[in-house]
Amino acid sequence: MTTSHVFHRSSITTPPRAVRGEGCYIIDAAGKRYLDGSGGAAVSCLGHSDADVIAAIKEQVSTLAFAHTGFFTNDPAERLAARLIDHAPEGIEKVYFVSGGSEAVETALKMARQYVIEIGEPQRTRFIARRQSYHGNTLGALAAGGNAWRKEPFAPLLPESHHIAPCAPYRDRADGESLEDYGRRVADELETKLAELGPETVIGFIAEPVVGATMGAVGAVPGYFKRVREICDRHGVLLILDEVMCGMGRTGTLFACEQDGVVPDIVTIAKGLGAGYVPIGATLCTGKIHDAFAKGSGFFQHGHTYIGHATSCAAADAVVTKLTDGGLTARAAEMGEKLEKALKQALSDHPHIGDIRGRGMFQGLEIVRDRDTKEPFDPSETIHKKIKAAAFEAGLICYPMGGTIDGRRGDHVLLAPPFIISDTELEELIDKLDSAIRSVLG
Repeated sequence: MTTSHVFHRSSITTPPRAVRGEGCYIIDAAGKRYLDGSGGAAVSCLGHSDADVIAAIKEQVSTLAFAHTGFFTNDPAERLAARLIDHAPEGIEKVYFVSGGSEAVETALKMARQYVIEIGEPQRTRFIARRQSYHGNTLGALAAGGNAWRKEPFAPLLPESHHIAPCAPYRDRADGESLEDYGRRVADELETKLAELGPETVIGFIAEPVVGATMGAVGAVPGYFKRVREICDRHGVLLILDEVMCGMGRTGTLFACEQDGVVPDIVTIAKGLGAGYVPIGATLCTGKIHDAFAKGSGFFQHGHTYIGHATSCAAADAVVTKLTDGGLTARAAEMGEKLEKALKQALSDHPHIGDIRGRGMFQGLEIVRDRDTKEPFDPSETIHKKIKAAAFEAGLICYPMGGTIDGRRGDHVLLAPPFIISDTELEELIDKLDSAIRSVLG
């Protein structure tokens, strides 16, 4: 291979070259097949060769690939928005399309800020989020998030943000404390933080219904988000839910927040929205928020060149059709139960697997040195990197990460396979992951 001129994620090594996708597999230039056990980064919910999505892209490109939204709307964007709203939580009425997850969160933050200006509360300038969260890599989204190691190099550039504890029962629930009591306790940290900052200065609270890359598929306990919703409502604070990774059927319902019984003011989606076939994301909001713009300035002071891209929206419309009418969200719930059961059968007794958790096709394993004390491995041992390398060598793509506990300590493995995975492929995933973990940890 000639010298690459691509600025790769690693400046030291060049990854193998992917040349073909086939169902749940990616094939490299040498012909090696990799089972995509994490959908890349929880993206490829339909696998890599869906004929309906490919046909939708071809048809749209042949008629209208792109028309700038400063001048036009287009049929695919209108259809997709209508389809999303048909299936969104009640009260969500408008969709603002973007090109990916970080853009969706940036849009949500700016939409929220302009909303408070439109309603005459410009003194609201702050956001609250949770430690050990992740909301994207653009500067605003990075600042809002609580992923310490991602933020550290860019800290001097980031706007101010404020954080409370995550809802992480494996690590933080006290002995004898019920899940409901624990959820109430950590949710009430939002009330405390609002009192500290002055609730009249806070725009919104942003959180992932199921925390993905930073903690490894950690869902909230029962009642947590209902309590958060109550606190936000009492103080006029917007609830922004980031479903970029956990949404679009990944947890077994189209929107992850359905399982928590709450309706956000703003919700962000991406990844599974385009299923990897096109770059697309979206920020959805309530009719109340949109009405404030319509009755006020009439203009959202924001925008990107590729918002509402006709070809991307056509592809995503085909994806969402399959997730809803095609039954693949229901299949994610069904196969997710099988995945969780198989993980627990294979690894729940392993001396270094502390916790197996998740919802639907979004499962995580937390790795520990000592199960009884939950002591993590020393970060210098880079356990997550070794598991990722061993799995990749065996032909399995998974998503291990470090810093699970505090941005420095702790290791986990995240799994988010395509919803179309078969029972046989599920067995292959478990076998290869089990072998990789045992090769590293014994």
